[in-house]
Amino acid sequence: MDRENGPRVPEQRAPLTGPDFVGNDLRFGVLGPVRAWRDGAALPSGSPQQRALLAALLLREGRTATASELIDAIWGEDPPSQALAAVRTYASRLRKVLDAGVLVSDAGGYAIRVPAGVVDLNIAQELAAEAEKLRAAGDRSEARARLTKALALWDGEPLASVPGPYAETQRARLEEWRLQLLETRLDMDLEAGAHAEAVSELTALTAAHPLRERLRELLMLALYRGGRQAEALAVYADTRRLLADELGVDPCPELSRLQQRILRADAELARPVEESTPAPAVARPAQLPATVPDFTGRASFVRELGDRLATAEGSVMAVSALAGIGGVGKTTLAVHLAHEARPHFPDGQLYVDLQGAGARAAAPETVLGAFLRALGTPDSAIPDSLEERAALYRSTLDGRRILVLLDNARDAAQIRPLLPGTAGCAALVTSRIRMVDLAGAHLVDLDVMSPEEALQLFTRIVGAERVCAEREAALDVVAACGFLPLAIRIAASRLAARRTWTVAVLAAKLADERRRLDELQAGDLAVKATFELGYGQLEPAQARAFRLLGLADGPDISLAAAAAVLDLPPQDTEDLLEALVDTSLLESAAPGRYRYHDLVRLYARACAERDEPSAERERALSRLLDFYLSTAARVYAIERPGDRTVAHLEVTHHSGLEFSDHAEALDWLHAEAGCVLACAQQSLAHGSLRRAVDLLMATKDLAESGVNSLRYEVAAVAARDAARTLGDARSEGRARTTLSQVYSTAGRFDDADEEARLAMDLGQASADPWTRANAPNERGILALYENRHADAEAHLSRARDAFRADANKPGEASALCNLSRVHLATGRVASAVELATRGIAIYEEADTGLALRLANGKYALGLALTASGQTTRARAVLTEALSVFQESRQQLWHGMTLFRLAEVHLADGRHAAAAAHAEQALSVLHGIGGEWRRANVLTVLGRGLAALGQTDRARVCWSEALTAFEHLGSPEADDVRVLLHPAAVA
Repeated sequence: MDRENGPRVPEQRAPLTGPDFVGNDLRFGVLGPVRAWRDGAALPSGSPQQRALLAALLLREGRTATASELIDAIWGEDPPSQALAAVRTYASRLRKVLDAGVLVSDAGGYAIRVPAGVVDLNIAQELAAEAEKLRAAGDRSEARARLTKALALWDGEPLASVPGPYAETQRARLEEWRLQLLETRLDMDLEAGAHAEAVSELTALTAAHPLRERLRELLMLALYRGGRQAEALAVYADTRRLLADELGVDPCPELSRLQQRILRADAELARPVEESTPAPAVARPAQLPATVPDFTGRASFVRELGDRLATAEGSVMAVSALAGIGGVGKTTLAVHLAHEARPHFPDGQLYVDLQGAGARAAAPETVLGAFLRALGTPDSAIPDSLEERAALYRSTLDGRRILVLLDNARDAAQIRPLLPGTAGCAALVTSRIRMVDLAGAHLVDLDVMSPEEALQLFTRIVGAERVCAEREAALDVVAACGFLPLAIRIAASRLAARRTWTVAVLAAKLADERRRLDELQAGDLAVKATFELGYGQLEPAQARAFRLLGLADGPDISLAAAAAVLDLPPQDTEDLLEALVDTSLLESAAPGRYRYHDLVRLYARACAERDEPSAERERALSRLLDFYLSTAARVYAIERPGDRTVAHLEVTHHSGLEFSDHAEALDWLHAEAGCVLACAQQSLAHGSLRRAVDLLMATKDLAESGVNSLRYEVAAVAARDAARTLGDARSEGRARTTLSQVYSTAGRFDDADEEARLAMDLGQASADPWTRANAPNERGILALYENRHADAEAHLSRARDAFRADANKPGEASALCNLSRVHLATGRVASAVELATRGIAIYEEADTGLALRLANGKYALGLALTASGQTTRARAVLTEALSVFQESRQQLWHGMTLFRLAEVHLADGRHAAAAAHAEQALSVLHGIGGEWRRANVLTVLGRGLAALGQTDRARVCWSEALTAFEHLGSPEADDVRVLLHPAAVA
């Protein structure tokens, strides 16, 4: 009887050659039910015993199995009297189903001969072997991808429903191998820094396999690296108690050593493996902009700074700060140096334009977030505060050789958090100011070029033949440019593009323009004179475009938005913009997107103030505001069809963009977020205030996206203040309602309630139907969060009536669903279900694709169904809602729905699933939702863990939740105190 236990990993198949190979249209599966397919269509596999025969042959991977071995495999020690005949019958039936030559008779037995890649197990083996080789070679990212593909081949229990002792043994072997692969992949997840994502999966796995110590070890490490040290230690305590109770043994040495390292706060433990070993880093950024091919001069600086960068290894971090006026060539020199020094910094180069010369310099925390992502840190592992990001950044760079180029810095305070701080790394800084307060920096003052260098640069661009023929005129040109590299480059580029011009013609033009700008003699004014040269040579339509587009505040501008500003067709607009790109007065940031250098933008605005009437400047910005508002309204209508908000927006004179589907609309909104919010904030003057406030209303999704929440809040605060100053009650009411939603999303409930309270008064004073409905709706939700149920019901009833008066069916449905939650909180479960069902019915009656609003309704219904004990229905409707929230990029609702699903699983007694969903919720809600929501999720996570016997970790979760609730003064603190009482988890 053949009942081998099998090796630790699946058996290697015998090599197959010759005519027994079959085509690629036949496939077999054993990592789930035993199945066969031809061209994607399932083939009949027969009775359980016939499938057992097929499985036994497939698992021998080309080797022959005798009839006796097959009988033992299918029936074991008690075969039927006609077992041999039955085996022959099964084999005959399979031959008829499979391709010719697949199932063969051989030496009194049978074999299945198929090529590689036909059986799912063989594919998994190959992927796992490839992953092992890639990992050994240091390519952990691709190794993870291969293991993920291998694990995806499992489709439930291996050999599902196949009888017989052989199948039983192989089932256990394949499941053990799957767990080994899973542990390896999770280990690589942690090496790559994806600890936050791994916690949820590990929580579920440790619940399913409580005695598997390797999973516990990985969970401890993931929690520790996620800043949850107390929980990591609690996992060890839970494991030690479980092993003692179940097996009478202590934890393995590896687990004990990990506990001791966590207690010591071992610094090496906190960083991914590839950062603490010589293995190549997963992420090796190469962010330097392209260097100019005609770089000229600056020989002494190149030598001096190049030597400093070349000797950075093993020394204190080198910081070199280049200062000089705009246009003097700081960035060009720094980029050239950085490219020359690349061999000395094999672990990568980081670059950022800090926009220090503009009105909105880059925030250090934003830059650190981008740097950390470039260095391979997942978004979920990036902390919120500047201090924490800076600390993680320095830790990530420790042991690596990275060059950081910080271009266009505002001041020393902006760049201090961005400096690596470790030996072997170096930083190059450019700025318009001399950073005397940057401790330890090597300061370099960059002046204009020498006449020789200036002439050399001019010659390289224009060509030696033309310059040599008119050397004196060329010297006049570079002198007229003030020997500023940027000015010389613009002038030379214009001359190079005009073959009919002589150098003397250009010199004469420069002379004339300098006389008009005699008062502009130094500093940035010299740069302005250079731009005046390029600007003066533009065609009238190009000059108009240059002036008007510079008025917009956004980081860049799309072709469609530019067309709105210029009031021209897109094709004509594109021709003008590309012409400006050719003159170096505009940059092409990406296909269809354009941006100004910050100094050029300032000059363009000066030209607009000088050459454009005030009315035309206002009209241009008004057209841009109209474009964004009308397009945002279309996105809002797609997201929330039937909602009367769009009807209450200010009328625009631009039709806006049209979108083919929901995804395209959301892509536009999130891609344009910075420009839209900048436009709203720029448009808070008397004539455009209402449209600016309405633009914020129409883009409310940005407030809940997490990524743009802070910028949205800044714009909303500015809108509120501007409306109050101008005495516009309607706009102030709308702005306060919008701001209330922002504060609520952030968990700042007191601030949110105050804004909504004032908005209600303003809505009544201005008779604004939108505010009269939405402000009490917000107050009702906030009162519900704070357990002020009578207030919540009063406010939401008022909102419901206001929505009805406005014929806003989706709004009315929303109020009903919110009222459902109030009834639920006050013990009226049946009416809670009825109200949520009525709300959903209204959404469905509209039949206008109210996916997002319908998802909100299903969220409320799911809560009510959970409380009523209808957990199966609750789980179904919440899962439907979750899919919509994910698709709509509603990060807050995505996370909260995961939390509610955790509650459902908890009510169902599915404690492992509850803990896993709660962990996922914590990960999604990272950076959004506020401490109150996080504390609620931690409470449910603790309940799930306690039910799984992980009481120490549960208590850590509850302790953290209690701290948050006590800080907020929330009544939920009392419930958590009860949980922390020893009797609660006994």
